[in-house]
Amino acid sequence: MNDKKDFLDKGPFYHGTKAELAIGDLLEPHHLSNYQDKKSNYIYFTATLDAAKWGAELVTSTSKERIYIVERLGEFENDPNLTDKKFPENPTRSYRSMSPLKIIAEIGSWERHSDEQIDHMLTSLKKLREQGKDLILD
Repeated sequence: MNDKKDFLDKGPFYHGTKAELAIGDLLEPHHLSNYQDKKSNYIYFTATLDAAKWGAELVTSTSKERIYIVERLGEFENDPNLTDKKFPENPTRSYRSMSPLKIIAEIGSWERHSDEQIDHMLTSLKKLREQGKDLILD
């Protein structure tokens, strides 16, 4: 019998960030969000490399962009910030968990989105922020 966590997605799973982490480190909730000045109740991850690239590229930091392959250590759910608002049925395969994720590898090189795509996304996010619509359901 499959439980909920097996039903959603079998992975592999990725986490895009600018944090320098080591194999075996845990990504845990209740740390400062990469995107807003607040602590997050969840740790966010995805099963698509494209969504992980966005995660790394949009972090407000000047550190190196990184994508880690992660292992989930507990229950997880669809990320309502994407699935409920923008992409019904979760085509981005974006998830969140209150349980840690374990770093099992780092992707050494990957092709970034174009500067134009990144600038467009940052401009769109800035407009949402100015309109007070950049709320994260957390």
